[in-house]
Order: sequence, then C-alpha cells, then structure tokens
Amino acid sequence: ACVRKRNQRYVLDFLDQTGERRRISMPKGATKAEAKEELRIYEEQVLKGMYLPEHKVPTFAQVAKDWIEHKRQSLRENTWEVYEGHVRNHFQEFDSLKINIITVAKVEKFINRRQREGMNILTIRKVLVTLGQVFAYAVRHRYIEHNPLRDAERPRDPGETRKEIRVLVPELIQALLESTPSPKYRMLFMLAIMSGARQGELLGLKWSDLDLESSQIHIQRTFTKGRFFNTKTRTSTRKVDLGPMVIRELRKWKLACPPGEDDLMFPNGEGKPMNYSNMMQRHFIPALAAAGIEQIRFHDLRHTYASLLIHQKENIKYIQTQLGHSSPMVTLN
Repeated sequence: ACVRKRNQRYVLDFLDQTGERRRISMPKGATKAEAKEELRIYEEQVLKGMYLPEHKVPTFAQVAKDWIEHKRQSLRENTWEVYEGHVRNHFQEFDSLKINIITVAKVEKFINRRQREGMNILTIRKVLVTLGQVFAYAVRHRYIEHNPLRDAERPRDPGETRKEIRVLVPELIQALLESTPSPKYRMLFMLAIMSGARQGELLGLKWSDLDLESSQIHIQRTFTKGRFFNTKTRTSTRKVDLGPMVIRELRKWKLACPPGEDDLMFPNGEGKPMNYSNMMQRHFIPALAAAGIEQIRFHDLRHTYASLLIHQKENIKYIQTQLGHSSPMVTLN
C-alpha cells in the first residue's frame, strides 16, 4: 500500500481483503499527511475484512429489508409484523443514507426528535429495539464496525416510576373467588393464581394439557391477538404442578365446560377462544370491585402465585421453572 501523486492529487493505492487492487483519489487540495491518514483507515478496514468500495455499501433501507426478510422464518408471525411495521413506518430519515455514515449523533437526533413529537416513551424503546437489531445485522455482515445505537443516550422519562408489583394475600384471593359468580371465570382466576400461567397461556389451554395422574398442566401454546402460537421461548413450554384443591375444582369444571371442537379449557359460549378484553371488563374488574379489592392487573395474579411459593420457602430454581422464566435472576428481580 502506498500514496502516489497524480494530476495534482494524491491517490491511495492498496489491496483489499480479496486481493483486488484499489485506487482512491483524495479531494483536490488534500495534503500528503491527510492522504496517509486516510490510507491507514482503509488498511485497518482491510485487516478486519470490512473494506467495501463506496458503491457497494448498502443503504439503511437495503439492510433493513434484508434483516426483516432474514427474521421472517425465526419469529412468530405477530412479532414479525411488529418489526416489519417499525421498519416501514419509523426510519424514513435513515432509509436513503449509506449504512456506514449513520453515527451515534444521528441516532441521538432521531431519538430526540421522536420525543419532541410526543411519541410515547415505551413506543420509542420498542422502535429502538428494532433499530438496534438492524445495526447488529449490519455489523455481522461487516457493513459497519460497530452498532451506533449502543453508544447513543437512551430516552428517559423524568417522571417515570417503576410499576409497582401488587399481589393478593390469601384473604383477598378467597374474596375474589367468592365474588366471581360464573364457574368458568372463577376457575380461570383460581388457575391463574395457583399456576402462575400468563393470560395468553391460560386462554390457550386445552383439556388435553391437563394430566390428572401427575396433577400438572402442560403449557405449550398461547392465544393472543386472535391466534394460537407456540410458547415464545423454550423455558415457557413447561409442566406446572397443581395442588389437590385446584385439581378437584378442575374435575368439576371439566364436567360443566361446554364442548367445542378446539377442546378449550376456557372457551366462549360458542366453544371458541375467549376474548381477553371482555373477560377483563365483564368479569375480572367487576369481581375485584365486588370483593372490595383495589384494581390490579390480571398479570398481578401471576405475581401472586410467585409470592405464595416464596412464602412457602420453595427453592428459587423451582419457582423459576414453574413460572417459565429464562433464568432464576429474572424471578429474583
């Protein structure tokens, strides 16, 4: 590699990582020192196997398109649709830029502009997850050396407070169940509290998932946004132990449960999957009010289950596997 002078301009002369000879002319007026520094940068790129001629560097839009197509096979359909929507609707200011000229400063301006426009802080964070994955894809394919989002200052909400986890003590659990007149919804709330299953996992349960001999339910699918999906992670697919009282009540409910072609444990009146919003508005929230319990999220029933196991001094690893968490640290947090 060397710097030559030709027609009043310095020319960088070097071999790229494929052995192909490259000649790049410096702008008119550039000094020899500037040319040597530029050559040093190119040599570093060659050593790392990252040199690309300018005309071969893809735009952000091209990289994002390749990434979203690459992810199609590995994501659940609704998750992929969220990512695809982010790519289509939120990154127009990056689309025409070469991927290697998007800097930390440009990313921070993107974040600040979204905040000034009033975008919800949680939405911004979700969009940034997608943006970060596009840049990570570009790093893996050696279009860029590092992910500019990693060094960017993330958005903060000055008034943001961590959501308080609320749980029901045994007396309030009893009050909630006694204030739920429908056998179906009383069973649903009881199973949520005594299994720690997530809302979508409960709505996706089939009677074939119940193992009466081992007193367990097998969580292996979820129902959300009107569709059935496999559980999101390997640890989410699990067998959850149930106590004798819950098994006894499930036996009673199985006899009363209206049949349906999907064999659902908690079907609607037509034997189809239950509508989560209707369940909340017509049954869960009214039952809380009737029991004199301050409104909580349905997800807090899952936290209630975890708190009951902790109170019983169960091993944290056992609690993790019952909840389907990815690690004991998630459970401890």
